[in-house]
This record gives sequence, structure tokens and C-alpha cells, in this order.
Amino acid sequence: MARKIYDIKPPKVTKKAEKDVKDFLKIQTSSGSRRGAVSRQEPQRKKQSIRQPIAIGVVVVVLFVCGYLFFKLPKADITIWPKVEVLSFNQTITADKSTDAINLENSAIPAKYFEVTKTNSEDFPATGNASNEGRATGSIVVYNKSDPVKPLTFKEGTHFMSDSGKIFITYQKVVVPAGKKSGSKITPGSVQINVEAVEGGNDYNIPPSNFSIPGLKGTSYYYTVYATSSADMSGGYAGKVKKITADDIQTAKDTLSQKTKSDVVADLRNEIPDDYIVLDSAVFSEIISASTEAKVGTVVDNFNYQVVAKSSTLAFKKADIDEFAKKYIISQMPEGRTLVKNPEITYSTGLVDVSEGRATLNLDFSSGTYQSIDKNSTGLSLLGKNISQIEQTINSSMGENVSKVDVKFWPFWVKAAPKSQKAVNIEIKF
Repeated sequence: MARKIYDIKPPKVTKKAEKDVKDFLKIQTSSGSRRGAVSRQEPQRKKQSIRQPIAIGVVVVVLFVCGYLFFKLPKADITIWPKVEVLSFNQTITADKSTDAINLENSAIPAKYFEVTKTNSEDFPATGNASNEGRATGSIVVYNKSDPVKPLTFKEGTHFMSDSGKIFITYQKVVVPAGKKSGSKITPGSVQINVEAVEGGNDYNIPPSNFSIPGLKGTSYYYTVYATSSADMSGGYAGKVKKITADDIQTAKDTLSQKTKSDVVADLRNEIPDDYIVLDSAVFSEIISASTEAKVGTVVDNFNYQVVAKSSTLAFKKADIDEFAKKYIISQMPEGRTLVKNPEITYSTGLVDVSEGRATLNLDFSSGTYQSIDKNSTGLSLLGKNISQIEQTINSSMGENVSKVDVKFWPFWVKAAPKSQKAVNIEIKF
């Protein structure tokens, strides 16, 4: 059998060397595990490092806010009730349209003149009763057959009577020509005229008729002068109608005058601005004209009446009255006092002359006054003081002019007024 030949002999591995390799591998495995544990713990340490500055920042902010509230939030509310003295006055003043501004020395205020004119017309019924009878009219031919022949003249108003007994009248002068005589025969002269019935009514609408002249009765002309009609008389009728009476005209005047006066006063008040005062006793109205073309006895159903009225007044501004009273009280009250509010005023009208533009007013007015309080200087004197010190300071400076003082601090832990004047609020009540 052939022998193996080795150029290099493989090393022999002893048991001790094998053991050393195994131990080395264990050590490597163990160190790798420890490195993995360290890498897992690193994020937790980073989180802890972030939380710590955040917590510190929150604490700082809270401390800053608490400090701000402690030093800036405190305030003091101080309420003072001063004693009020009422001053009352009675004064007579003049509202004058020639005055431009309030004059305390002359006791005068401005006034303004207002005037309005209004025309009303209205139809009123006629109440009188009357008979309305139309008269019949027509034409007739008058004949003259008198002998000796000559023209005949009849005056205006000559009556002609029909053969039925109806009387007609002429309103013109009538000249009837003479007839023409030939032997014993006479051809009558003639003329046509208009006539009217002496009365109204349907009975005078007669047919063609023969007429005589009643005024010639007893004379030879009664039979030789006559008239005839060739057509019907017409236009006669009778009925009941209304006519104007004196009472109708007076009633229309009274009714429309009263209405127009009321209307013109209302128009006048609408013309006056809202900031002006108008006293009823200073409003004047009058009827300028009242007329109608209708006459008493005129037959109509209705007639028209017309009235023209004028209203005028003096008005003054309420603000001027208030300002006068305020200035007057200020001029009379002691120095160092202040008005509580605008005066309370009542007024009435005295003598009023609208044409001259002047009106006298009687004023009663009053207002409460109190000792003036300078909030700035008072607030400065109370800085840093507690409640008892504040009350003592106010009572010392105002004495009997104060009836009550109330002091409140906020928040609850504040025991004295802040040292900032802006945080001290002073309120005055009555």
C-alpha cells in the first residue's frame, strides 16, 4: 500500500485550544447582547432630557403670570355719596324773536315766529223748499180791424186771454199797423209777437187758440183788435225744488270756519320743528275771508262756500329754556359746588304778543347741587391706603358734604389701594 506524502503537516488541535475558542465565542456573543441593550435605552434617555426643560419653562410662565396678576390685577372701587342741596327759583323771562342768543342779564331767550294760511271750500245742501213752475211760451199774431183805420200801440205787459181763459203776457211794446179799408170791407193790419203765461204749470201748454185783450173790454176796440196762435204753447211745468235760505249760508260759514281753523292750526304745528315748544295759549287763528257767490232764494240743490284762515304763534326751543335755567342756577349757587343734573322746569305763558314777536314765560325750576369732587386729586391722595385710611381721608377733605363712602378691593387678597392711579376708580352717586 502506497504511503501518503504531505508537504505541510496539519496542526494538531489540542483540547485546551478548543476550549479557548469556545470561551472566546461566548465572550463575543455576550458583548453583542450588551451593545443591543444600550441602543434600546438611548431614546428613553433622550425623552427624559426634553421633558425637563419644558417643565422648567411652564413653571417660569406660571410664576410670571402670578407675578403679573399680583402686581397689575389689584384695583380699588371707591363710591362716594355727596350730600345734595336743592336750589329752587322762580323767574319771569321773555321769548323774543329779535333775540339771537340766551341773555341771562335781560332774562331773554330766542323765539321764532311761525305763520300758516289755509283755504278750504266745500259744497253745502240748500234746505229751503220752493215750487218751481215753468211758464209756457209761444207766439201769437195780433190783428187791428178798427174803424176808422189807424195803427194801435200797446205797452209792455199787455195781457192776452185765450178762449180757454188762460192769460198770457207780452214783455215788449206792440205796434199793430192800421187795416186797409176798401168800401165797407176792412183788411186788418197784423204783427207777430212773443208771449208768456202769467203762471207756471202744464195747464198753459194750450193748443192753437184765439185771444182777446181784456184791457179793451168796454171799448169798441175789444171786438176789432184780437189775436190768434197757430202752434201749441209749450214749456209749462210745475214741481218742488230746493232753494238757498239765509240759515243755509250761515250754517255753511260757521261749519267751514270751524273746520278751517282746526286744519290751519294742525298745519301750523306740523311746520314747527320737533325741538321747539309751542304753548296752546300762544297759538292764534283767525278767519281772513268767508264768502259764497250763492244768493238767498236761489233755486239750487247745493252751493259752494269758501273760507280762508290764518294761524300764527311764537315758539322757542326747549334746549334754550333748559340752558337758561342751568346758567341761572350756576350763577346763584356758591363757589365750589356742582349741579347734580339738569334742572327740573315747569313753565306757563304770561302776556303774549304774536304780532310784536314777544311772549312772557313764568319759569319754576330747581336742581340739586353738591360739593365739587376732583377725582384726580382725590384718587392720588388714596394710593396705597387701606379702607379705614381711605374713609378717613375723604371725610377729612369733604367733612359734612359726604353722606356715605364705600370701598371695595379686588381680588380678595388685596388689603390696600394699588399705588397706580389707573387702578383706583372713583364713582359719585346720589
